[in-house]
Amino acid sequence: MAASIAHRATGVALYSGTALLAVWAFAAAQGAAFFEPVGAFLASPVGVFILFGYTWALVFHTLNGLRHLYWDAGRGLDVKTARQTAWAVFAASIFVAIFVVAAGLSARG
Repeated sequence: MAASIAHRATGVALYSGTALLAVWAFAAAQGAAFFEPVGAFLASPVGVFILFGYTWALVFHTLNGLRHLYWDAGRGLDVKTARQTAWAVFAASIFVAIFVVAAGLSARG
């Protein structure tokens, strides 16, 4: 049940995060005067937290979508397997999100 609720919540969060990415891309296209405040916000602790949340939502939603495709094949529908795959999706999405954000932070210098 928690994975189903989280899947819906991350779908909603992805809309907001994608709007933020659109603002970032628009600011980058307009030049340094527009981009600097947006870039500074995204580099702040609050911005990094938002980017981590967006990254986690994207990874979780993707992995849970693959889990649903597995179910569509008629596999993994018993309660025990569904619970195990839900835990696996939560764990993997957290690990991958941490890895991606850490890689991004180390790449910026």
